[in-house]
Amino acid sequence: MSVLFSELLIPGWADGEAGKIGLGAVTSLTNDAESLDLPCHTSDPELFFSDELLSIATAKRLCGECPKKAACLAGAISRAEPGGIWGGELFDDGRVVAAKRTVGRPRLIQISEESLAS
Repeated sequence: MSVLFSELLIPGWADGEAGKIGLGAVTSLTNDAESLDLPCHTSDPELFFSDELLSIATAKRLCGECPKKAACLAGAISRAEPGGIWGGELFDDGRVVAAKRTVGRPRLIQISEESLAS
């Protein structure tokens, strides 16, 4: 059995109002059929932590179909995830961001995620 870093027993980690929601609360660690069928468990994990705009759009689309989307997003917000796609939202430095900032000057015309996914 593998242990997720966020599931390590850190005193006070999940206690009180400032407690954090661990991954075990969102996806069961018992490997039941429901948890194993989630998009993040059946797709390439690198897809959810990619810097490529197409991969980000694909991961967000996969999360849109997930029954645990709201719980995943709430957990990621409580843990201030440093990056990745969680609950259909892109996280950067513990905050939800609209788009990943790329190298160089910002575009004059923004490209929508829908045009990337098609």
